[in-house]
Amino acid sequence: MFNRVLVANRGEIAVRVFRTLRALNIASVAVHTSSDDLHVRHADEALQVPKYLDMGAIVAAAVASGAQAVHPGYGFLAENAEFARLCAEAGLVFIGPPAQAIDAMGDKIRAKATVSAAGVPVVPGTAESLETWSDFPALIKPSAGGGGKGMIVVRSAAELPTALESARRTALNAFGDDTLLIERYIDSPRHIEIQIMADTHGNVIHLGERECSLQRRHQKIIEEAPSPFVDEDMRAKMGAAAVEAARAVGYVGAGTVEFIVDGTTGSYHFMEMNTRLQVEHPVTELVTGLDLVELQLRVAAGELLPIGQDEVRLRGHAVEARVYAEDPARGFLPTGGRVRLLREPGGVRVDSGLAEGGVVGSEFDPMLSKVVAWAPERGDALRVLDRALRETVVLGVTTNIPFLRALAVHPAVRTGELDTGLVERFLPELVGSAETPQDVVTAAALVFHAVPRGADPWEITDGWRVGEPAWTTWRLESRDGVHAVRVRGLPEVSAEVDSGPATITWSSEGVTVTVAGRTTHYAAARDGETLWLGRDGQSWAFTRHLIGDPGDRPGAAGGGDGVVRSPMPGTVLVVKAQQGDRVAEGQPLLIVEAMKMEHTITAPRDGVVTELAVKVGQPVDMDAVLAVVQEEGP
Repeated sequence: MFNRVLVANRGEIAVRVFRTLRALNIASVAVHTSSDDLHVRHADEALQVPKYLDMGAIVAAAVASGAQAVHPGYGFLAENAEFARLCAEAGLVFIGPPAQAIDAMGDKIRAKATVSAAGVPVVPGTAESLETWSDFPALIKPSAGGGGKGMIVVRSAAELPTALESARRTALNAFGDDTLLIERYIDSPRHIEIQIMADTHGNVIHLGERECSLQRRHQKIIEEAPSPFVDEDMRAKMGAAAVEAARAVGYVGAGTVEFIVDGTTGSYHFMEMNTRLQVEHPVTELVTGLDLVELQLRVAAGELLPIGQDEVRLRGHAVEARVYAEDPARGFLPTGGRVRLLREPGGVRVDSGLAEGGVVGSEFDPMLSKVVAWAPERGDALRVLDRALRETVVLGVTTNIPFLRALAVHPAVRTGELDTGLVERFLPELVGSAETPQDVVTAAALVFHAVPRGADPWEITDGWRVGEPAWTTWRLESRDGVHAVRVRGLPEVSAEVDSGPATITWSSEGVTVTVAGRTTHYAAARDGETLWLGRDGQSWAFTRHLIGDPGDRPGAAGGGDGVVRSPMPGTVLVVKAQQGDRVAEGQPLLIVEAMKMEHTITAPRDGVVTELAVKVGQPVDMDAVLAVVQEEGP
């Protein structure tokens, strides 16, 4: 076994790998960039590199640290055959499959041909003459890609040219290869994948399936094991197909074979193979009792697999939810900020790279953590997951936790009637209202009214006047606009709002607010002039509305005044209009990239671009002015 391993990754997966290394008494080495080092506190040693995609720098760091092996995690270089070769040339063991297996399965075109030759059914498609494809709906995929990035559903020939352009750009940016393929799109299928493990002695086994049908735009949201759709016979057949796919390329290590499954007939087709550890691997670990990272390490060190296929047992049910830095109420746009308060739930598994004081930026994938619940029965596992999400507190960064809770308790999810289109069909009810609840606004006003106050009694905001206390009106901005709340009196003693008597009490856990006999507890944190309140997995940010500010909260891409703002922090990727251009309402002006996803910013009205405030490659903050479109005069 190795005595020192470098982990060529960041965030929650790096922390997760460090955990197994520590359990096996193997020294861990982290790499980090100048602006991203939260994960290094969990490692024994850390070395700085220019970026996580700098293969030469990472190999040099591994050699300098005395590491014998490199674990790539997932993302970045995990499925890069050239990186595996560079590791081998430097005398380092790459904890993953051989480079030739990565090559064969990393290219979706070659992978389909390889597994088809091995007798595994595949979805009809082509990598040639994409512009003339006529079988719609169709799905465009980057050949070298993964994680759903660059995948676009096309429903007509008219949509095809623009979709191909966007997919090529995303593929080149994310994977360094703009080769695409197109396949027949199967409406409302289930997405079921098989976990395989192979050693260097020719043994290949599968560890059952994971249900990954709960997706949005091909990005997985909630995963579970085992699938509520798969019975023992189907599991054996799909598992055998996955094992054959792995054998066809001489696979070694942990890998996942993904299938599209007809939810009515149960017929399945190979989609792709991920030649790495999957984000959702914890659900397999919880139902099998196996540590997949430990198996990866042992296989890479040349050991035999410690179990055979007939010894694999699935026990109970596990469900995982991915916590993202995104705002479902604003179309799932990426968010960011500094984590001011963090409380992660007990009684469940949490794989997390978060820490209080850490900054969530737009440079990396928006996934922050994973909350994973286990129970003997599926229904109980979903209930445990919902409780854990309710107890999770992240203040300073808007997350998708309320959306995850709504999805976990949705009737279709509870009954196991899943398909890849479920989330989109029920999206409005899953996202819910964007309006800030009035009781939360009132609580925020009471907090602002209570603190801070100076030592001078004339600075106390108790509203004291001769005769009776006067009202103080607090105008607070939240993401849905400006709210006014009247308060008088001292909230710590006895105050009053329009809806009745009110008090607040402070504790180490946050603030407790009582209004008209109803008591609610909030987690609370300050971020400069912004107050964050959290409750039941939700969070709200409030700032004081100053006289002269616009009455509406700037947050949409464009406003009625023609000012075009960035709806999220990111980088300007493409500028499609220039100053002086005449544009029509809805016409694309710019493309902003955030967390490896593209977002098209359009003109808010017909007019002329009178100001272009940014250029390609420029980083922008949320609500930063990008351009101004003015109406033409008569």
